[in-house]
Amino acid sequence: MKIDRLIGILSVLLQKETVTAPELAELFEVSRRTINRDIDTLCYAGIPIRTKQGAGGGIYIARGYRIDRTVLTSKDMQTILAGLRSLDSVSGSSYYGQLMEKLQTGSSDLLSGKDSMLIDLSSWNKESLAPKIALIQDAIESRHLLRFDYYAPSGESSRTIEPYYVVFKWSSWYVWGWCNKRKDFRLFKLNRMDNLFLTDKAFECREVPVPDLSNEKVFKGGIKVKALFDPDIKWRLIEEFGPKCFEETKDGRLLFSAEYTDMDNLISWILTFGDKAEVIEPEEARKKLLEIVEAIKKNYKR
Repeated sequence: MKIDRLIGILSVLLQKETVTAPELAELFEVSRRTINRDIDTLCYAGIPIRTKQGAGGGIYIARGYRIDRTVLTSKDMQTILAGLRSLDSVSGSSYYGQLMEKLQTGSSDLLSGKDSMLIDLSSWNKESLAPKIALIQDAIESRHLLRFDYYAPSGESSRTIEPYYVVFKWSSWYVWGWCNKRKDFRLFKLNRMDNLFLTDKAFECREVPVPDLSNEKVFKGGIKVKALFDPDIKWRLIEEFGPKCFEETKDGRLLFSAEYTDMDNLISWILTFGDKAEVIEPEEARKKLLEIVEAIKKNYKR
């Protein structure tokens, strides 16, 4: 977009004493003529840009027109770049990489040369995830409806939404939008979406509340769970629920207490522990687990 390029050019000019039009054209992947038009646009906006011919010449901003670069520390710059790299890990394009190059240009005094933070937001489904994110971002920018098939514990359905935010929360990506079917804002998990496509129907942007991503909203709970786990499972309980989710009993086992979202998810989760977990309550979960165990025994006796 032109506005992104103009901001990028201004950033380079503020960081460097002089820069040539060919250098800017190569950096922003446009023609020299486009760069000249962009420079004219910046001049019309009141930025005192000057040019100097000959050896050592180039494009520069008049002395006295400077932004104090000390507002950004080296730590600030490293954090910004770490964030951009994290987005690049799920991006289907080179946009964020190019943006990093723009920020790094002329900022060597703010960079230590060694990264202290590396973030990879990609998942095992990166090949299918990146195109979804790119398509949703296009829909948000162009204000066009999205349509897709959605697979949830409650069943399969076709949805049409007005997309407003791409959201990353605890290892999963979501889109937040107005669902035409439910007539309300909903959070949809990208890995549960299929046949996603951008429609040709535009929508008027409505007042959009920022999604509440607190655990109480995303994982509404309602099922009070108590279970005993073998001590060698401690690492997993801490990883998934934190160090305060259990108490050690006299026999060394871990008494786990929490609220779970729905019964099917609870049963599936408990089964991943094999014989290292015993549900104390609710009684309904105990009965369902026993039924599953009996069914498994029948399968293996055939």
